[in-house]
Amino acid sequence: MLEGIPAVAVGIGLLLALMAFGLPVFVAFMLVNLVAVGAIMGPAGYGMFINSLYDTTTTGALVTIPLFILMGEILFRSNAVDVLFRSIDTLVGQVKGRQYVLAVALATVFSTLSGAAMGVAAMLSRSLLPTMIKRGYDPGLSIGNILAGASLAPLIPPSVLVIIIGTLAGVSIAGLLVAGILPGLLLAALFLAYSFFRVWRNPALAPPEEDGTGRPSAAQVVMAAVRLIPFSIVIMMVMGLILMGIATPTEAGAMGVIGALMTAAVYRRLGIPMMMQSLAATARISAMILVIMASSKLFSQLLAFTGGATALTQMVVGMDLGWWGMLFVLMALPFLLCMFIDQIALMLIVIPIYTPIIATMGYDPIWFWLLFLVNITVGGMTPPFGYTLFALKSGWNEGRLGTVFRAAWPFVGLFVIGMVIIAVFPAIATWLPSLI
Repeated sequence: MLEGIPAVAVGIGLLLALMAFGLPVFVAFMLVNLVAVGAIMGPAGYGMFINSLYDTTTTGALVTIPLFILMGEILFRSNAVDVLFRSIDTLVGQVKGRQYVLAVALATVFSTLSGAAMGVAAMLSRSLLPTMIKRGYDPGLSIGNILAGASLAPLIPPSVLVIIIGTLAGVSIAGLLVAGILPGLLLAALFLAYSFFRVWRNPALAPPEEDGTGRPSAAQVVMAAVRLIPFSIVIMMVMGLILMGIATPTEAGAMGVIGALMTAAVYRRLGIPMMMQSLAATARISAMILVIMASSKLFSQLLAFTGGATALTQMVVGMDLGWWGMLFVLMALPFLLCMFIDQIALMLIVIPIYTPIIATMGYDPIWFWLLFLVNITVGGMTPPFGYTLFALKSGWNEGRLGTVFRAAWPFVGLFVIGMVIIAVFPAIATWLPSLI
């Protein structure tokens, strides 16, 4: 029987190999689990396999996942995207380099709708990026702002990845959700500050003539703000209720769905075809996530059964790297791996291994997992294998992939700076959760 660290190495190696061959994440996990149960425990172990699947998929907290996904699907199909685009464009005004501000603002807001960095990057590369380049904005800086803003998707609530982390790591989901608000705003501010600094150093990066519309009037600004009210109410119904301690994430998700339906009615898009499409997409995505999580839960149980998790924890802690040195190692690994592996797949592999190490080192769980979430997000936009890069390039047929790679590096650096700030000042991540 495989024991200890060899079991961890063999299990993770098989997972990575199967995913490298193109198998879906849930299929790879399921195959490894079935083989491992048979090899380690024999036929009697398949009872544990079934019980693990049932226990995970019936966890009450996971109801939040389909609710958040359904809310986003309804909002995407309710004309909210077009309304947000026009309204934010008006509210940004005629500042120098306004399209850079618009790129970050739109990507940040759309991130709350989808929670998927690849989706936001692909959408804005088809809609906003060609317009920015046509108006004379620097392609590299434009691409960088879109990539960076889209990469805030898993961080800014409501976030499905937060629910997965909270469930697997045993951390407060409500705490993790609100913990991402201030770091998300901090990172967005860093992106804008960098863009304004670049424009200040080189005014040619932003054209002097924005468009022919001139400065928006007071009436236009008011109307733009009014059009944003339905969307703003949805976000407040979700995060406001959680932050005030009135509702759990699941209850807030249900209220968010109700708010999304009301928004669709206001935007005159509520109808049976739209609802059927939203429900079908939600069922498909939620089922996939639940199967992956159930398989991951059994994988972590097998690691514990073989003694691999304990042995790995003892080995890592025994390296005696110190508090900060250990934090660097734990963050460097997912940063590199996320260039090659899907975020959810990486989380399901790493979280069961990291959880006992975090407890041993005494890291604050909310703070650590928030840093982890930022980390795996920036890994997805890091050349040469970050999948968010290819998502943006898929929607920008006129450009070269090398241009996308070069544009990403300064913003990867900004993400790293943001992570250092959050690490040194943990209250940025822990203050809002402490209010719940």
